[in-house]
Amino acid sequence: MEPLLAVPGDPLDAREQLERTRREPVQRRVRHPQALPASKLASAGADWRTSSPTQIAWGLGYIKARYKDPCRAWAFWQRNHWY
Repeated sequence: MEPLLAVPGDPLDAREQLERTRREPVQRRVRHPQALPASKLASAGADWRTSSPTQIAWGLGYIKARYKDPCRAWAFWQRNHWY
């Protein structure tokens, strides 16, 4: 049985998570957006280090700014296998 994915609005992280959970089925992981440097997330709120909603909001903003919507982000990943 596949574990449930808890990555709202981010099909890119969801695909990566699914591949990881197939390799490591015992551990359930919830992926939040990541950035290099991580301090980029600070633009979403002062609690960016500890708040899942803030991290997710930043990730959705990144998708909107770079790809316009999650469907275009997913299409980019399917063509290039990176994002």
